[in-house]
Amino acid sequence: MSVYSKYADHILINLLKEDDQLAYTEIFKRYSKLLLQHAYKMLGSRDEAHDIVQEVFLSIWNKRQELIITGSLSSYLYKAAKNRILNHIAHEKVVSRYADSISSFIENDYVLADSNLREKELESIIAKEIALLPEKMREVFLLRKVEELSYDEIALQLNITDKTAKQQVYNSLKILREKLKNLMHVFLM
Repeated sequence: MSVYSKYADHILINLLKEDDQLAYTEIFKRYSKLLLQHAYKMLGSRDEAHDIVQEVFLSIWNKRQELIITGSLSSYLYKAAKNRILNHIAHEKVVSRYADSISSFIENDYVLADSNLREKELESIIAKEIALLPEKMREVFLLRKVEELSYDEIALQLNITDKTAKQQVYNSLKILREKLKNLMHVFLM
């Protein structure tokens, strides 16, 4: 047992300010386990708690000449540990938000790219299926769905009745729905 273990905290602080390593060692022995328990309770990680306590004591050593402790050494150490823990937690939240943001961006960008690709593929398949429709049916369908003509306008242009135009569009939609029904399940997933 060293003589330093008998010194009061304020004497150890004064010796520490004079670069006394044994005073520093005694302060570490006195408070490191308590600070470690405190940090562990707040962080839930032994490794992070050890890091925080090491940072607190390293900071005390590095700033030993300017060290100003107005209250007790224990409350100063607890406050220093608490501040480092809060900074650590805030930093973790920022890092987590940043990682989530990047992850979300990458995911959404991929989904958008994937969605655009699927849309182009689907348009291509639909165009091929429309091209396979019988000629008159295809012509009526394109006038109605692409050029957006009314049934009366189609009937007038093709010299057919509006009822025939409606029936041709109905028949073409029925054929396309049947052919594309199975493909839609793949594209909607």
